[in-house]
Amino acid sequence: MPRTIAWPEGTWTHEPAAVAVDDDGMRVTAREGSDAWRITSYEFVHASEHALLAPLPLESAVEVQFRLDFVHQFDQAGIFVKTDDTSWIKAGIEVADGEASLGAVVTQGTSDWSLRPVVEWTGHLVTIRGSRSGNALTVRARVDDDPWQLVRVAPLTPDAEVTAGPYCCAPLNAELTVHFTSWRSDHADAGLHPEP
Repeated sequence: MPRTIAWPEGTWTHEPAAVAVDDDGMRVTAREGSDAWRITSYEFVHASEHALLAPLPLESAVEVQFRLDFVHQFDQAGIFVKTDDTSWIKAGIEVADGEASLGAVVTQGTSDWSLRPVVEWTGHLVTIRGSRSGNALTVRARVDDDPWQLVRVAPLTPDAEVTAGPYCCAPLNAELTVHFTSWRSDHADAGLHPEP
């Protein structure tokens, strides 16, 4: 049974410009220039993301829901899963070249990046789920109550101490505020693929 995680249970990796918690969720205003990336292609290290993290034990999952209403280049929100300062995964929605896109960045010393457009999700509630089982994190996403879609399967060391939770970044925008509507923990997914 999923459990709602109270916002105060988490610890920020980097304090946002503003945080407001109300009955309908948490609104986070990102600092301009905030981002998470290591080296690949751009040759820089950015480690200024706003991630609200709590423990993610083995055989558990984290779900974060937010409203997709941001439009500026590289605005982003979703889940952040952290092992240490050079090993982490972020997954969710990022605006790239004018389109809201669903994707993930997996970082083990250096970062990679994968995206696919989901422009039709704009204005809707998006949920990102990270399920930790065995030696992997399985990332899924959905819009509103639609079926889950597989986003990424990424390596994650079974004996690592891992934290996870909602995150946002605004590399080029001084006015990004993300409305997070829920943060939940759950049992890990039963399997990588649904039963036929």
